[in-house]
Amino acid sequence: MATVAAGCLWRRITSGSVTSDREVLEGLRAAPDLDQAVHAVEIGSQVVDAAARALASGGGIDANQVVAYDLAHGAAAIRTARAALDYGSLGTAEATIACAFVADALADLLSRTAGREGAWGTSAGWAEKALGFISTWRDPAVLAALCGTEGERHLDPDFDMVRDSFRRFAEERVRPAAEHVHRANADVPEEIIAGLAELGAFGLSVPERYGGFATGGESDYLGMVIATEELSWGSLGAGGSLITRPEILCRALLNGGTEEQKRNWLPRLASGEAMAAVAVTEPDYGSDVAGLTTSATRCKGGWLINGVKTWCTFAARADVLMLLARTDPDRSLAHRGLSLFVVEKDRAGGQGFVLTHEPRSATPGAGDAVAAGRMEGRPIDTLGYRGMHSYEIAFDNWFVPDDCLIGGEAGLGRGFYLQMQGFENGRLQTAARALGVMQAAYEAAYAYAKERVVFGKPVLELQLTRVKLARMAVIIQATRQFAYQVARLMAKGEGALEASMVKAYVCRAAEWVTREAMQVHGGMGYAEEFPVSRYFVDARVLSIFEGADETLALKVIARRLAEQATG
Repeated sequence: MATVAAGCLWRRITSGSVTSDREVLEGLRAAPDLDQAVHAVEIGSQVVDAAARALASGGGIDANQVVAYDLAHGAAAIRTARAALDYGSLGTAEATIACAFVADALADLLSRTAGREGAWGTSAGWAEKALGFISTWRDPAVLAALCGTEGERHLDPDFDMVRDSFRRFAEERVRPAAEHVHRANADVPEEIIAGLAELGAFGLSVPERYGGFATGGESDYLGMVIATEELSWGSLGAGGSLITRPEILCRALLNGGTEEQKRNWLPRLASGEAMAAVAVTEPDYGSDVAGLTTSATRCKGGWLINGVKTWCTFAARADVLMLLARTDPDRSLAHRGLSLFVVEKDRAGGQGFVLTHEPRSATPGAGDAVAAGRMEGRPIDTLGYRGMHSYEIAFDNWFVPDDCLIGGEAGLGRGFYLQMQGFENGRLQTAARALGVMQAAYEAAYAYAKERVVFGKPVLELQLTRVKLARMAVIIQATRQFAYQVARLMAKGEGALEASMVKAYVCRAAEWVTREAMQVHGGMGYAEEFPVSRYFVDARVLSIFEGADETLALKVIARRLAEQATG
C-alpha cells in the first residue's frame, strides 16, 4: 500500500497537481516506503561489497587509492543509511527522514562509481532498480516540503535529562564566552572548566570506584556522545573538546595502567583537578605513528624525554600530557618499540611556555649529571577551533619518574596499542563534536532564513533554501542516530570500524552543512559578528584531527573492508 501511495504522490508532483509544501508533506506522511528504502540500501551494500572484493584482488589499497578512498566514504554513507532505517521505523516523520537520507546516500554512491565501474567490480546499471526510489526522494518538491522536519531524537528520559543539563550549561555558560574566545584567540575561561567539573563531565568514562560516573554499560558511551554534542553546540573550542583529552587518557589508563596508576590519576582526571593533553603527533609523523622519533631513555629513577611533539591541543593549560615515546632504540621494531607516559607539568597561559627542572643523572647510579630538563611550548595559530590552543612542544632531557610509564614494566612496547584504544573512542567523540557544530549551524541558518527578506519574501520561502535546510536536518538526524548506534556497539567492546566510519562521514558532512548555513546568511555569513562564520572555520578541522580523513579512509576503513571481503 505504501508503494502505491508513493507512486501516486510522485505522479501528482510531476504533473503539477500538488501545489503546496503542505500538500506534499501530507502526502509524504502517508507515503514513506521503508521497504523500498531497505531494498535501496541492500543494493548499495552489494556495490560496496563488490568494490571491497575488487580492491582486495586488484593490487590492494596503495595501488588504488582513489577508489579505496571513495569506497570508504561510500561504505560509511551506506552504513549510516542502515542506522537511518532503524530510526525510520519509529514514526512517519522519522520514515521520511530515513527515505530522504537513503536516497541521498545512493545518489552519492552512484556519482562515485560513474565511469569507474570496472574498478568497483560492478556495472553501469547497478542502481537501475533503485532509481524510482531515488527520484522520488530527491525531488526538490519533496525535499522542500521536508523543510523544518528535524525528527525526535528518541532518547530515554535519563538521557533527555543529560541532554537538557548540558544544553543549559552550553547556553548559559559556553555560548556567552564563545565569540570572545574565538575572536581574541583567548584561553577557555576557568569558569567553564570549573562548571564542567561540577557537572561531572570529566568523569563520564571513569568508573565509579575511581571517583567517576561510569557504570560499565552503554550509558557511559551514549552519555558521552550526548554531552559532547551539546557542548559543541555551544562552542567547539570552548566547550565540546574539553572532555576529549581526559577521555583518551582515561581509556588508556583503564586498558593498560597499573592499579596504583588508576587510583592516582583517574579520580584527579574525573574531578577536573588534573586536566590532560595528548602529545603523540610529531612534525614528520602524524597518523604514521610507527615512525615516531621522540625518545624516552632510562635514567636513575625514571626516563629522560627528548624530541618534538606537535598539535598538542590544550598543552599549556593541561596539568598532564599523555605522551607516546620510543623506549626501544631499535627502529625496526616500529610501533612495538613505543610506550605511553603520563607527564606532569605546570599550568601555563595560551601564549607559549618554557618549563625547566633540575639536572638528572643520565644513567642509573652514574655520578655525572646531564643538563637541566626543559620543556618549551610554541603556540600554533589556527583558522578556528580556538580557546584550547595547539602547541609544538620541544622536550630536552625532560625527566619523567618510573611510575609514570603507563602499565609499568608490563607497559613497555604497548604504548601504540593503548593510545589507539583511547583514539577509537576519540573518533566517536569527534563525530559528536561535528554533530553539535552542525546543529548550531542549522539552527542559525533556519532562524536567519525566517527573518531575512529578499525580493519581497522571506528567504525561508525560497525552494532552494528550503531544500538546503531539509538536507541539513536529514543529514544531522541520520548521522546522530548512527553515532548513538556506535556508542551502543562500543559499550559491548565492538564498533571500532563503525567509529571510524561515523567519524569520516559526519566530519565531511559538517563542512557542507556549515558552508551552506553560512551561504544562507549571504554577506552576513562572512561577518565575524555572526556565529555561523565561526561554525564554518571550526568545522574544517574535524576531518583533520583524531585521524586525518585520507588516512582514516585508506588505512582503516578501506583496509578493513578489503580484509573482510577476503574472509
